Amino acid sequence: MSGCPARYDEALGYWVVDDPGLAREVLLDPETFRPDNAVLAHTPLSVKALRVLSAVGFALPPTLANNAGASHRPIRAAVARFFSPARVAAVEPLARALNTSRVATTSARLAAGEEVDLVQSIAAEPPALVILHLLGLEDVDIPSLKAWSLDSLELFWGTPDEDRQLELAHTAAEFYAWLRDRTAAARGTDLFGVLAGLGLTDEEICATAYFLLIAGQETTTQLISTAFHRALTRPLDPPEAVEDVLRNASSVPTWRRVTATSTTLGDLQLPPNSPLLLTLTANNGPADQAFGLGLHRCLGAALARLETRVALECAQDLLTRVRLTENPPMINLLSFRAPKRLLVVTDGNTGDNWRH
Repeated sequence: MSGCPARYDEALGYWVVDDPGLAREVLLDPETFRPDNAVLAHTPLSVKALRVLSAVGFALPPTLANNAGASHRPIRAAVARFFSPARVAAVEPLARALNTSRVATTSARLAAGEEVDLVQSIAAEPPALVILHLLGLEDVDIPSLKAWSLDSLELFWGTPDEDRQLELAHTAAEFYAWLRDRTAAARGTDLFGVLAGLGLTDEEICATAYFLLIAGQETTTQLISTAFHRALTRPLDPPEAVEDVLRNASSVPTWRRVTATSTTLGDLQLPPNSPLLLTLTANNGPADQAFGLGLHRCLGAALARLETRVALECAQDLLTRVRLTENPPMINLLSFRAPKRLLVVTDGNTGDNWRH
């Protein structure tokens, strides 16, 4: 990308950095390229939406993804213990059991002649159940968590109009109120108890849990959905398929940064407060970069890889026996992209699958 390190996209309002080497440079220098804008609403929130959020005390102080301060390290260290290599490896039997049961149910429905959505029937729930197990959280309504997560992603990374924004704000407020209740009752060794033990404020606990509970499962559902989609037309062994998706079509294809001072990126001079949109995955780029790099690298990278591999292994035979019945509609947000649904039927001629 010589001579063109970044391009300014007026419609998006960001300097878009497509070159993987320059994206790496940005990610590894959080002092110059700060994460302050990482979770800001891409579409400014309306007064009505802000009022709804304010009514439940909604706040997102710096904690993990948006934190370049001194508090980042202890919060990250505390959360990272839930995702240690040993704990992630130990959760594979649970992930396999959850996927196996859903694949069996889906296979039976297909055999009965039903049209089935692979996203809802297989990909949706296992990542949520796995992350809740790892975080020690019980009595969580899974359909509510999934709905809260999708709506929050749209609210903060989408382009909703004011009416839609108001709907999403009500859902986000419901989620945040639930987080406040869990924070108020925090004790023991689950996520909320550990965060409370750090001496964090209620707002910091809620902010940490808010995006951790979204990122820890919804982005994995989306990664699995994308892997299923690609597997229907690009048969690969599961481990290879996971890396293929991460290199070319991750569920988190971009991420944001903002310049702290006047700085140079390649041969481009950027003033302070220049918003950057980094391309993390595309064109056979580095698979590891799909999870970010450096101090803010995704804590669940190994877990997401494991869960996607397991889902592909469990569904491998099923995926050879079905065909898509439509061009799948997409979740297409600033930093999140995946099939909304994958409607399939059993068909001996899988060569008729939709190809993209």
